[in-house]
Amino acid sequence: MINRVAISIMAILLAAGAFAADLTDAQRAAIEERIKPVGESCLEGDNSCGAPAVAAAPAGPRSGEEVYNAACLACHSTGAAGAPKVGDAAAWADRIAKGTDVLYVSGVEGVPGTGMMAKGGCMSCSDEEIHAAVDYMVVNSQ
Repeated sequence: MINRVAISIMAILLAAGAFAADLTDAQRAAIEERIKPVGESCLEGDNSCGAPAVAAAPAGPRSGEEVYNAACLACHSTGAAGAPKVGDAAAWADRIAKGTDVLYVSGVEGVPGTGMMAKGGCMSCSDEEIHAAVDYMVVNSQ
């Protein structure tokens, strides 16, 4: 007897649920509006997005000053971790005397045992951009 009552209640609930699924177009549109995503993410080259994707990287290499301001400034303007400050001719004299090729290698590969890490931590910088940043610092430190 209890099983019949339970089965009957379940059947009524299932039937009632089927009626609740019948929504008008206006109701369905209102629900879709409420639960739609707030925004969307577009990847470069994805033409299905509403607006054209923005390229992440600049078209050409950055100038030495741009790279310096983005990656080198934090240490080379304050002297952090023993970095020679740009504009301090005495701090740069011995380094400049070794030649730009040695400075380029230090910039690209870093200096073991010091705070100077490879590319100053700018892993998106090309070797040529690091060379330009080294040139910028040397010119401004003589």
